[in-house]
Amino acid sequence: MFSLDFEEFLWANGVSEEAIGYIKEYFDKKENVPSAMHEKMMQLFREFIVVGGMPRVVSEFVESHNFINVLKIQQEIVRNYLDDIAKYAEGTEKAKARECFLSIPKQLAKDYKKFQYSLVRQGGSARKYAGSLMWLFDAGIINYCYNLSNPELPLEGNSINNQFKIYMNDTGLLMSMLEEGSSKDIIDGNLGIYKGAIYENIIAETFTKLNKKLYYFEYRNKIEIDFFIRKNNIATAIEVKSADNTKSKSMNSIIENWGVKHGIKLSSKNIGGTQNIDSYPLYMAMFL
Repeated sequence: MFSLDFEEFLWANGVSEEAIGYIKEYFDKKENVPSAMHEKMMQLFREFIVVGGMPRVVSEFVESHNFINVLKIQQEIVRNYLDDIAKYAEGTEKAKARECFLSIPKQLAKDYKKFQYSLVRQGGSARKYAGSLMWLFDAGIINYCYNLSNPELPLEGNSINNQFKIYMNDTGLLMSMLEEGSSKDIIDGNLGIYKGAIYENIIAETFTKLNKKLYYFEYRNKIEIDFFIRKNNIATAIEVKSADNTKSKSMNSIIENWGVKHGIKLSSKNIGGTQNIDSYPLYMAMFL
């Protein structure tokens, strides 16, 4: 069972289904959301990134809006995860699954986010740690995002089993594993090296909760597209931008040179786009 998604988080914070439907009309019509509404939705989305969707955490946030209390509960849940690893993982998997779990923030802080076993421990390898990662996936803690050999349908048929990124199932819990002050930074719109990783993680979480498997495309360190989804029966490139600058050489290249017909950029900006590339605010990922 997943933690709350963004729509459910909105319900918990008093935003009605009718109001969400009203915002979706702008998505469907590809028209700018009124600026005050857009800013409010971005504020709520940033709060969702920090709080996450664990019911007890959301309940505390709704009652107190105290991020310190939220963080304490999140850190308790993370400790419980580590206790569960020690309790339920068998034999040598205990230490290895713990090491994999604790390496996730470090993995996502890299520019090149493909999971590297050497970051778990020097000399680490798939032979040693692949089973431990799968244990975390089976426990509902992480998600795999597989690289594609070609950016085309069928996505599953083109996925490369041994090339993947790892994302946390709940972005709020990931936030609680970062250094002190990170939550305030994301609310203020400033998170340094982690900002891109955090926004990627929340979109990965959103797609997972929409029952979409996760795929990306990286080619020789020259092109990297954060996600690919099937939309309207075509392979659609998704780029996630944490900054206001939404220019993307990779997106332009993949449409011009790889036969990809449609791209979507998700950022803090309002709705916009060109003939082949649509731009939406990050909070509209739930409508994809």
